Amino acid sequence: MLLEQRIPPVYILRKVRYDLVSVMLLSLVVHVVTTYFRDFLPIMPPSIPGFIGTAISILLSFKISQSYDRWWEARKVWGAIVNDSRSLVLQLRSLVADGNDAVIRRMAFRQIAWCYCLGQSLRGLSPTENLAPLLSGEELREMTKHNNKPLALLEMHGRDLKELRQKQQLELFAQLQLDNTLVRLCDSQGKAERIKTTVFPVTYRYFLHGIIYLFVVTLSLSLKDVPFRFELPLLLSISMAFFLLEKSATHMQDPFENRPTDTAVTAIARTIEINIKQLLGESEVPKPLAPAVFYLS
Repeated sequence: MLLEQRIPPVYILRKVRYDLVSVMLLSLVVHVVTTYFRDFLPIMPPSIPGFIGTAISILLSFKISQSYDRWWEARKVWGAIVNDSRSLVLQLRSLVADGNDAVIRRMAFRQIAWCYCLGQSLRGLSPTENLAPLLSGEELREMTKHNNKPLALLEMHGRDLKELRQKQQLELFAQLQLDNTLVRLCDSQGKAERIKTTVFPVTYRYFLHGIIYLFVVTLSLSLKDVPFRFELPLLLSISMAFFLLEKSATHMQDPFENRPTDTAVTAIARTIEINIKQLLGESEVPKPLAPAVFYLS
């Protein structure tokens, strides 16, 4: 997640470097054509690139709006995960009978592991990485049998609640309350997975890029009487603005791709870990995740 800090210019230019090279080459081709075939080319009125630029602005506005909706939905999902993770531990401490501190601690640590596991899974990283301090060896071995590792952890939660109920350590109403919390966590996981697996139409990006290149060609033709040393910087500046907006929207539409623009799932999971360990009275509590220069992962 980008922070309100100065973003390095290198990061911005890296986003559009290939597009700017394409614009430069395209501008050179148009310049050569207009130089040697000036008498054969029709006059390009400035209103045509102006009309195309307006169309690009409308298309970009739509894409940015839809992309931000996906990013904001992902952030709301992880906000719900924060609330339900805290609620789960609070309910365990208040509803489970005394003398089950070991079970409560195991489930609380497992919930921390679930948050990290889900975030890493959504980003395409190893779901079990760095989970050894939070889970037992038996739990880690059982996770390897499942394709969906976070779901396996929720299933272990359900088994522990069932066992507590069978041992008369948990009343029926309390079990129902805890089950509802697990259902909400499972629901949040499903929403995050839906965002991850639902692809924004790729053709929209291709068509938008094509229209931007068409805009560059028509604008270059309309500026054929302008010296090329002034024309090229103008074309690069205008097209860079369009491409940067398009790239920003493209990155926002996929909030779980392990990029600076991602939803900060690792930082959120660390916050959950801090809160839960403090609720348990643990002595070793980690510090909040520090930002990496201009973004938080």
